[in-house]
Amino acid sequence: MGRFMAGRLLQAVLVLWGVSTIVFVIVRLSGDPVALMVPQGTPADVIAQMRHTLYVRFLAGLARGDLGTSYVQDAPALPLVLQRLPYTIELTAAAFGLALAVGLPLGVAAGTRRGGAFDRLALPLILIGQAMPSFWTGLLLILIVSVRWHLLPSSGSGTPQTLVLPSITLAWLSLATIARMSRSAVLEEARRDYVRTAHAKGVSPRRVVVAHVLRNAAIPILTIAALDVANLLGGAVITETIFAWPGMGRLAVEAIQARDYTVVQAVVIVGTAIFVLTTLATDVLYGVLDPRIALAGAPSYPGRQPCLPQPRRAARSPPAERLRGVGAEGCRSPAMPGSGSSPPSRSPRWRLRAWLPETRWPRPSQIA
Repeated sequence: MGRFMAGRLLQAVLVLWGVSTIVFVIVRLSGDPVALMVPQGTPADVIAQMRHTLYVRFLAGLARGDLGTSYVQDAPALPLVLQRLPYTIELTAAAFGLALAVGLPLGVAAGTRRGGAFDRLALPLILIGQAMPSFWTGLLLILIVSVRWHLLPSSGSGTPQTLVLPSITLAWLSLATIARMSRSAVLEEARRDYVRTAHAKGVSPRRVVVAHVLRNAAIPILTIAALDVANLLGGAVITETIFAWPGMGRLAVEAIQARDYTVVQAVVIVGTAIFVLTTLATDVLYGVLDPRIALAGAPSYPGRQPCLPQPRRAARSPPAERLRGVGAEGCRSPAMPGSGSSPPSRSPRWRLRAWLPETRWPRPSQIA
């Protein structure tokens, strides 16, 4: 487990470095940020030196947790993002909970009733949910629910009423994706032999689905749910802009319009860190749901090889000098450290030889 966590943390650092480098390059394609950083009348050689050292100073500040200073608000960029982060987490959590609460039962019910009336009704709804973009869903909800029916506010934050329409808009695509994946996973597991065995033993259909099918179908559902976190964070930019929600997405749009490069970088880096932590938690949950999934990679060739049943010996045991590579327990023992033997090969042929001892039996003329 420790090796697994260390490897995943190293991968997270590499991902953050790669994303920050890509964003550093992309946001500077539209202009030169050095012109905004230096006062007027600065010599050209000073500006050129700042351009050459800008990336190095950016990486040094990133290692210290300093993502730079906003050119527009003249304040550190990271605190500005962290002020908006609770609003984005609130909206994303509400949308993710709604997608799971509706999409998972919808997909499971459609999968257990394949070809039935409920399945034929659910499939078009799932396809419509995946086909509708979030901005169209948001505008449609504002037009019908807020403008025509006057049921819920179309903008603002701070009250449960203002959270309903943005969360539905953001969860609509993820809800359809989770429902489709749940239906496919349940249909695949329902064909397994253990399901037919459970039905033959008289287990109730509900218990078969809850205790057996869902547990084995949880791996692909969990995977698509974790990937939907990135879709929710990306869709929050459009949803927060439509409903005037004061989150990181709206801050990113405002920073792009004002060409505030450091704030844009900070928003992307914080969003990437949230997604990396989510995928790490998902990998840990894999081992909880399915113990067969090894979190920490064990050595390919452990120090002691397991013993296999030995073949029957002939009427007379072969001479001791004929036995090669067989230890006291009748097992092939690998080379020990300090014995002068070369390390074992990593090829599949060596693996077969390590498991099957090389025993040379005497010829019939030698047994007489």
